[in-house]
Amino acid sequence: MMTFEERKKDKNEMLKVLKTMLTSRHFELKVNEMFMAGLIHGTTHLGVGEEACHAGISLGLKEDDWIVPTHRGHGHCLAKGATPYNMFCELFANYEGGCKGLGGSMHYIDLEHCNLGSSAIVGAGVPTAVGVAFALKKQGKKNCVAAFFGDGASNQGMVLEGMNLASIWDVPVLLCCENNRYGMSTPAKFTVPVEDIAVRGEGFNIKSKVVDGMDVLAVMEAVMEASEYCREECKPYLLEFKTYRYLGHSKSDQRKYRTKDEEEDMKKNHDAIERQKNYMIDQGMITQEEFEELDKKIEKEIEDAAEQAKKVSKIISVEEAMNYVYAE
Repeated sequence: MMTFEERKKDKNEMLKVLKTMLTSRHFELKVNEMFMAGLIHGTTHLGVGEEACHAGISLGLKEDDWIVPTHRGHGHCLAKGATPYNMFCELFANYEGGCKGLGGSMHYIDLEHCNLGSSAIVGAGVPTAVGVAFALKKQGKKNCVAAFFGDGASNQGMVLEGMNLASIWDVPVLLCCENNRYGMSTPAKFTVPVEDIAVRGEGFNIKSKVVDGMDVLAVMEAVMEASEYCREECKPYLLEFKTYRYLGHSKSDQRKYRTKDEEEDMKKNHDAIERQKNYMIDQGMITQEEFEELDKKIEKEIEDAAEQAKKVSKIISVEEAMNYVYAE
């Protein structure tokens, strides 16, 4: 496996990172567009702006490491290997979706790509991941499990209990806190009594680190280092990614709890895709024109996948759906 420094200097590796972020960005913007047009029902939680975490975490893990995303998990699923078409079908409740249309936006599972599935229960991924990591340890497998949770979920009892068990049992779980500053509409500073959630790892004897979650290379480097520690030492590690979501908590959120100036500053001065593009331009890996061409190409691929998914009319039968309720 290439070292981080080798990957950082490899054009193909950096293009993969950039493509992953662009795919996540355009996919979620298209999802937002379709929800607002009433083409998809229910609700959705988008991570537009958090693409450095989507690409950096999954690409920092090994292919056979597992992830347990949250309700804001589209980008992580895509980065781990799901296709836009497959995910669009799932959002349309089509039979060709990854869960045959039964999971929707918040309950997407993709075992083929080591994705154990997201959950709408805030913080539920942590105890799930701890249990899976415990099983991997018992089986003698050298893999880690990445569990995602937000700043709001960091106060959940099951997250703290999961951290406690992870430390007591010495299991290879990578605890990924995506701190996007707001738990729904509440600023983290009003609910979390410490500036860095990562310091909570100390109370459980868990190594921890704060990472710039708007810098994909910083994310990838931290994940490569932390996941290797998890695998080799068979112990948990806590990473806190300081990131930002450009859109609301869910589709109905008008973001009245923060200023437009704050949003524009993050987009103009901290955007993860722009930072990665500029890095690659500085390294002579890509030109502005090539970036724009790549951006348009991926946007079209997302549009085509969405249009193709719209044409699928088959839905799962009640009889088949019932087969997934109880095991034989």
